Amino acid sequence: MLIKSECIWVGGSFIPAIIDIRGKKIQDILPYHKKAADVDYGKKRIVPGFIDIHTHGAYGFDTNSADPKGLKKWKRHLPSEGVTTFLATTTAAKKEVLHKALETVAGVKKEETPGADILGVHLESPYFNKKYHGVQPLEAIAKPSVKEFEDYQKAADGLIRVITLATEYDDNLELTKYCSQHGVIVSIGHSSATLEQAVLAVANGAKSITHTYNGMSGFSHRANGLVGAALRLDSLYSEIICDCNHCTPEALNLLFRTKGKEKPVMISDSVMCKGFQPGERFCFSGLEVEIYPDGSAHLVKEKNFAGSTLKMNEGLKNLVEKALVPFDAALNSCSVNPASLLGENDHIGSLISGYDADIVVLDSNYDVLETYCKGVREIF
Repeated sequence: MLIKSECIWVGGSFIPAIIDIRGKKIQDILPYHKKAADVDYGKKRIVPGFIDIHTHGAYGFDTNSADPKGLKKWKRHLPSEGVTTFLATTTAAKKEVLHKALETVAGVKKEETPGADILGVHLESPYFNKKYHGVQPLEAIAKPSVKEFEDYQKAADGLIRVITLATEYDDNLELTKYCSQHGVIVSIGHSSATLEQAVLAVANGAKSITHTYNGMSGFSHRANGLVGAALRLDSLYSEIICDCNHCTPEALNLLFRTKGKEKPVMISDSVMCKGFQPGERFCFSGLEVEIYPDGSAHLVKEKNFAGSTLKMNEGLKNLVEKALVPFDAALNSCSVNPASLLGENDHIGSLISGYDADIVVLDSNYDVLETYCKGVREIF
C-alpha cells in the first residue's frame, strides 16, 4: 500500500512524501511525486505511532482485573488515540492477583488480536514507600525482593519490561541491580528518595523516573528530592503525565526545557474510567473513584488523584498548545523516546524504511483520523 501526504514526519521535520507499506513494515519512504498513491491524505500530518509505557486500563478494564475480553477491547480501542504500542501496567495487589493479571497479559499477547501491540508489562507495584502510595492499597505494599520478582516475571512469561520501585527500600540495591542486569528497566517512583539515593540507584542501573512530580519527594533549594534528581541527572528518562491536571503547563515546560528532546516520556497513566463521562464512578484498587469535569480521576473520599483519563493525542496537543513545548520535542516524548528507553528504537518510534508500519494520521486539531498498526489500518 502507498500512502502520501504533504506533511510526513521524517528526520525531525514535515516533508511531502510517500510511505510504501509492505506487510507489517515500511518498505520505502519515496519522493512525493514518485508514484500514484493508494491513499492521499493531502495536508494531514502523518507521524509515528504513539507508545504508552504506563497505562493501567480504560473502557471499564483494569490490568489487575485479569479479564482477557477487557484487555482485547482496550487494545482494540487504543489506536483511536494514536497508540500502536503499550505496556499493560499493574497496580499493587496481593500476589495471586498480580500473578493472574500477568498470566492474562501474556496469554492475550500470544493471540495477536487486533489493535495496539502489547510490548510487555510495566510492574508498577508493589515495592513502594507507603508515604507515597497514592491509590495503591497499603496492605499490598512490600519490600523489594529478587525472589518475588522472579516469580512475577515467570508468571508474565518474561514480559515485564519496566518496574517502578522506591529505591530507598531496596537493600543494597539488590533488585535494582538484578533487574538492570536482566533487561528490565528500573524506574524510581512512589518514593521519598533523596537526590543522593537516586544517584546511587542510577549508578546501579536505574534508568527512569515514574510520573515525574507525582508520588515522590519534591524539590526545594536545600533538599532536592526525587524531583531534583529528575531535573538534574541527564541520563535519566522522565515519565510525565501530560493532562495539565497532574502537572501544570509550566511544570511540563520546565521538565522539557531541562531534559531536552531525548529524555521526557509522555505517559497517560490512564485508569479503567477512561472512555466514560464526568460524574461517573468506578471501583479502582478497591477504592471509589469519580471522573471530574476536567477529565481527571479522583478518589471520592480523599479527593486526591487516582490516575488519569488522558488520551495520548490529547497529551501531544497539551504539550504544544498549553505547555508551549516545541512540536519535535513533544512528539519525541510519545514515540522515539519511549522506544529508546525500551531498547526498541531499531524498529518502532520513527518513520524509517525497515521499521514497523506504525503510523498515525492527525488533523490540525490533533484528532486521530487513521492509525496503522504494523501495516493494518485499524477500525475504531
